[in-house]
Amino acid sequence: MVLTKDELERYRRHTILPMIGINGQKKIKNAKVLIVGMGGLGSPLAMYLAASGVGTLGLVDFDNVEASNLQRQIIHKTSNIGKPKTESALESLVEINPYIKVNCFNEALSSANAIDIFNQYDIICDGTDNFQTRYLINDACILTGKINVFGSINQFEGQISVFGADKGPCYRCLFPEPPIPGSVPSCAEAGVLGILPGVIGTIEATEVIKLICGIGTPLIGRLLNYDALSMQFNEVKFTKDKDCPCCGMNPTITQLIDYEDFCNNTISSFKEITANQLKEQIKKKQMPILLDVREDDEVALGTITGSIHIPMGEIPNRLNEIPKNETVVVFCHLGIRSKNVIQYLQEQGYQNLVNLKGGIDAYQSF
Repeated sequence: MVLTKDELERYRRHTILPMIGINGQKKIKNAKVLIVGMGGLGSPLAMYLAASGVGTLGLVDFDNVEASNLQRQIIHKTSNIGKPKTESALESLVEINPYIKVNCFNEALSSANAIDIFNQYDIICDGTDNFQTRYLINDACILTGKINVFGSINQFEGQISVFGADKGPCYRCLFPEPPIPGSVPSCAEAGVLGILPGVIGTIEATEVIKLICGIGTPLIGRLLNYDALSMQFNEVKFTKDKDCPCCGMNPTITQLIDYEDFCNNTISSFKEITANQLKEQIKKKQMPILLDVREDDEVALGTITGSIHIPMGEIPNRLNEIPKNETVVVFCHLGIRSKNVIQYLQEQGYQNLVNLKGGIDAYQSF
């Protein structure tokens, strides 16, 4: 790769760094980096990698820009609400750096397309917010021999690591099994400090540039934890698991699996009702028992009239308030925590339990 006169001027602050220089900037220009998820983490990742001169960026996301994204997803603008996130991101990136190439994959990453997409890139960046895709990214990286730069956020805390590097551990070495479904709330349920993904995404971008240029000490075998409230970083070291089913000595994962099933295999069977169906029942005076398992501050924003309110954490001590011989519709914000509550109640002998699909968010949208 040759750097043009304009590029030499643009990247001057890089090229005068002894550990990068002209050759390092050429490596950056020659690199191909894929970012999965154009949300809170993907925004600063893409913007800083574009500004740094990464020659080819791939963007994977199937979602559209919503008003609630703009508090933290800084690559998107108010005028782009309703647009696909990949298209919205592309607009910003070409303004930041017209000398790079951006490929948009306006689709969900899946077992069907991950291998083909990953094979086109050198480094894969995980900017996702769900465990199904995190395990999919990890396994696809191991199968294609790609490095996985990982980041995650929750409320005021974040984590970063580098998986799948030569002789280094993978995501499954650190997290062999996914958490119980519903036990880890999403950002939509738990909230997130808008600035937090900027910190974590920027560190991810730093790791990418280090890996491309072969400088410094990447976060291989190290999980960096960040607490914004205490403004502290701490590090957890971990090693490659020789028995890891994905990257171990005798791997059993030799192709991509059904990750939806893998991450939800601890949820027992249950019935669901849609928001529209519930509203029809209420309209016809067929009012079921409604159990709101959200926290007090969430309920203060609105609930369904006539509901019993018992926060999820208080359920074990307040079973006497939940009728056992009547149908109970359990709901939370998005219908995730309620599934966890239903599983617990079933273990206590409850049978007539129904989950409100999509939670109160879906109910209030009708």
